[in-house]
Amino acid sequence: MTIHKRTLGSTSSLDVSALGLGCMGMSEFYGSPDEASGLDTIHRALDLGVTFLDTADMYGPFINEQLVGKAIAGRRDEVQLATKFGNERRADGTRVGINGRPEYVRAACDASLERLGVDHIDLYYQHRVDKTVPIEETVGAMAELVAAGKVRRLGLSEASATTIRKAHATHPITALQTEYSLFTRDLEDEILPVLRELGIGLVPYSPLGRGILTGAITSESALEEGDSRRTAYFPRLNGEGLKANLELVDRVRAIADTKGCTPGQLALAWVLAQGDDELGVAPIPGTKRVKYLEENVGAADVELTYDDLAALDQAVPRDAVVGDRYGDLSSIDS
Repeated sequence: MTIHKRTLGSTSSLDVSALGLGCMGMSEFYGSPDEASGLDTIHRALDLGVTFLDTADMYGPFINEQLVGKAIAGRRDEVQLATKFGNERRADGTRVGINGRPEYVRAACDASLERLGVDHIDLYYQHRVDKTVPIEETVGAMAELVAAGKVRRLGLSEASATTIRKAHATHPITALQTEYSLFTRDLEDEILPVLRELGIGLVPYSPLGRGILTGAITSESALEEGDSRRTAYFPRLNGEGLKANLELVDRVRAIADTKGCTPGQLALAWVLAQGDDELGVAPIPGTKRVKYLEENVGAADVELTYDDLAALDQAVPRDAVVGDRYGDLSSIDS
């Protein structure tokens, strides 16, 4: 297993491990929180060269940043640390809303630094775009954090092409984090060309389609009680959507068998293969289990030929996936 480095962004670049680790599920959303397992997984990730760690203040809320901070204590210099602000929540989990006001940006950053136990954040994202605040004001406040040395580079998450252009004109944007996988490819139309034009890297989240592309989700009951993927918020993983999409997973598995890898490794290798000289791509598959981390890392050694990529395009056409990626898309910038 060999994890190479990739460069996100050209104007304000950041070298990261080609495969990152999404830490969200260690604390919330995907079943019961498991701090001990999460710590083990992060430590194993660092040992394997997976040094690009992704968290956010709203995960938990707040406790995921604390977990990540605990995990990297004594190993900070090895890590490219990314966190996010903007999905405002209270300590009891209540959702306040999307907040991009400059005063909130500054306060959120200080709180994240304290929870993480670090003096700077390598990549600081606006988690969701606040449509009530001009993006220039939000990014302007983020730029102040860079000037103060609290943040090294800036990112956006789930932003439209227009918003990306406005943000980048205010301060160089190093990376866009957005959903991208064999099951979610709509950003190929407008977003990817803009990223290539402006020299902005791509950090795909849910590169395994929230787990369905691993082949491990065979029914709703395969997910534990309390897992948000069992709800109507994820139509692709429920009812008729799940049934139809599992047929697509079977096609991916058939190709994976010929490559001697798992379907999840093949799906991750496909995402990794979307990068080129103009576009650095570093996916962040999430897990709280060492065994799944190790399986994901194995994707780095899966080499895909032109014929392999063509076969995957034929097996999973862009319009073949059944169901929206979210039940409610009102928080997505458009």
